[in-house]
Amino acid sequence: MTGPRDTDVIVVGAGPVGLLLAGELRLGGARVTVLEQLTEATTESRASTLHTRTMEILAERGLLERLGPLPSGGPGHFGGMPLDLTAAAPGHRWAGQWKCPQARLEAALYDWATELGARVLRGHAVTGLCSRPDRVEAGFIELGAAPAVLTAAYLVGCDGERSTVRQLAGFELAGEDGAVEMLRADLAGIDVPNRRFERHPHGLATAFRWPDGTTRVMVHVHGSRPQRRTRPPGLDEVAAAWARVTGEDIGAGTPVWLNSFDNTRLQATRYVKGRVLLAGDAAHVQMPVGGQALNLGLQDAADLGRKLAEHVTGDAGSDPADGPGGAPLLDSYHDTRHRIGAATLTNIQAQARLLLGGPEVDGLRSVFGELLEIGSARRHLARAISGLGPPEPG
Repeated sequence: MTGPRDTDVIVVGAGPVGLLLAGELRLGGARVTVLEQLTEATTESRASTLHTRTMEILAERGLLERLGPLPSGGPGHFGGMPLDLTAAAPGHRWAGQWKCPQARLEAALYDWATELGARVLRGHAVTGLCSRPDRVEAGFIELGAAPAVLTAAYLVGCDGERSTVRQLAGFELAGEDGAVEMLRADLAGIDVPNRRFERHPHGLATAFRWPDGTTRVMVHVHGSRPQRRTRPPGLDEVAAAWARVTGEDIGAGTPVWLNSFDNTRLQATRYVKGRVLLAGDAAHVQMPVGGQALNLGLQDAADLGRKLAEHVTGDAGSDPADGPGGAPLLDSYHDTRHRIGAATLTNIQAQARLLLGGPEVDGLRSVFGELLEIGSARRHLARAISGLGPPEPG
C-alpha cells in the first residue's frame, strides 16, 4: 500500500541537468522538489558549448528565447583536430555548435522550472537514502536547521561526477580512472595569443578571450598525472604549467575560476536502481572535451523527464511494485541513455588519446587526419558529437 509522499520526484542537484529535468517533470504533470547543497547559483564559466540536439531540445521548450542570441561556437574538433560540426546535418537550423556560459543557462533553466511549479531548495544537503517498495526517503540537512526527511515516489541524482546519491544508493561504476591531467583557468589581466589546441614539445595549450575580457587557458604537460585534489589547482600551478609548455608568463593574472580534469572514463552499470535513478555526470564520468559532458547530461534529462513524469502520474499504467518489468518506461530510459552514454564515452576516450598524447600519437594523428578528409567519416563523427546519432543508411 502506498504511503503519503511529500512530492512525486526528488531531484538532487540544481545544475543544468537537474533544472532541465525538473522542468520536464512539471511539463508532464509530476510534482518535483529539487535539493541543492549550494546556497547560491554558480557564477563560474564551466561548460559553455551547446550542440545541435541540445539546441533542438531548448528550442522545443521555448528556452532559446530566454537565453537570447547565442554566438556560434565556431569550428568544432575531434581530439583537437579540426572538424566542421555543420557536416552533421547540412542546412539544419542549429547545425554546428553554440556558446552559452553555464551560469546564463542555469539562470534560464531555473526561471523556467520554477515558473512551471518546481520547488528548488538551496542549502539542502542530502545525507541519507532509503528506497522502499512504495516510496523513497531522502534525509537531508538544511543550513542552520535540524535534519529532516522528504518522501517521494522516485529520486534522481543529478549531483555530478562525485554524486552523493550514487554513493548512498550503491550504484556500481565500470570503466577506467584517469591517467593524464589538464589544467584550466579563467584569468583577468593577461594578454596571450589566442591558440587552439596548440601542440608543443612539452605539452598542449589553448587560449581564448571571453567577451568580458577574461581569458580561458587550458594546458597539459606531457606526462602529468592526475593529482588527488581536495581543492582546485592554484594559480601558481597553472602558471608553471603554462610557462613550461608555451614559455609565457601568466602568473600576474587574477584568477576568476581554476579547475582541473583528467581522462577518467566511468559509467554506472545501471541508471535505475529501484526508486533511485541517475542522470548527467552522476551516471557517467568523462573528460569534458568539446562540451560533450554537458550536452550528454542535458539529453539524459530530456529523455528521462518525459518518461518518469508519465510513469509517476499513472499514464504509463504500471508501478515498479509490480515486480520486474513493471516500469518499462524507466527500463527504456536506462536502455536508451546507457547505450548512448557508452558510445559517447568511447568517443571521448579516443579524443583524449589524440588530444593529450605526446609524440607517440603523431602517426595516429596523421592517419586520422587523412580519414577526416573523407566526407562520410566527417559526417559520422560530427553527428556523434552533435547528439544526432549515426547517419541514416543509403
